[in-house]
Amino acid sequence: MVKQLPWNEWWWRYGRTLLLTAVLAVGFLIFLWVLRHLPGTMETVPHEAWYGNWPGVLLASGVFGVFLLGFLRPRRRAEWGNAGLTTAFLISLFTEMFGIPLTIYLLASALEAPPQAFGLEESHLWAYLLDRLGLMPLAWGVYAVMVTSVALIVAGVSLVALGWHRVYRGRGTLVTDGIYGRLRHPQYLGLILLVVGFNIQWPTVLTLAMAPVLIVMYVRLARREDQELAARFGNEFTAYAGRVAAFWPRTPYPGGGRPAASTGRPGSRSALEAAEGENR
Repeated sequence: MVKQLPWNEWWWRYGRTLLLTAVLAVGFLIFLWVLRHLPGTMETVPHEAWYGNWPGVLLASGVFGVFLLGFLRPRRRAEWGNAGLTTAFLISLFTEMFGIPLTIYLLASALEAPPQAFGLEESHLWAYLLDRLGLMPLAWGVYAVMVTSVALIVAGVSLVALGWHRVYRGRGTLVTDGIYGRLRHPQYLGLILLVVGFNIQWPTVLTLAMAPVLIVMYVRLARREDQELAARFGNEFTAYAGRVAAFWPRTPYPGGGRPAASTGRPGSRSALEAAEGENR
């Protein structure tokens, strides 16, 4: 007889997988669409047609908010603080991306230009800056911005999901294989890539101001968790941390070898949660 899973267990096991599949599929399709539409081939979207799209604000904020909370599942006060600030970052971003472009209004006022001059292409402000400086035509700037930002966003989402996947499969153990054999904090790196990617794609005054705060908070949280793991596991964690970097893979590894497969050694916040036997 097949055992029926409780609803909450079903969600943690399958719901997040479905959500991840949907987010990655959309991101991959957008990336392919950008690659296929060379500069000059994309249709120009005027200011009035792009902004004021409140259903778009709600949909984008909801999808990424559920993704963030579903895969990170904050527990402690510091984690909730980081998750709350990241959620505020996303809501602020999508509000200006689809709803009311406050940064565009400020920039247009400073340039003594009408806000209606900023359609979809001009609203990619890094591309707009490159064009005004004479470094790159606007269409090519938009193309470069979209390719770079979508690649970073997809990579960030993938790292967050891969970190969760390894921990879920290793429930009740400490995980150091898979992605944790290359990075101690893949989920935090994924979040940093998301913040950087979105600020490349659609910079705003608020998101640019929040980005360094978010990055510093996640780096500090990672260091705090390393200290907790070191205090809990002693030399075992010290040896693991000597082999595996926190945020960037080390190549070659010390001694010319690769980190050993999972041996029940600590890795990061996610590994700590696995050791505590959480059903993530």
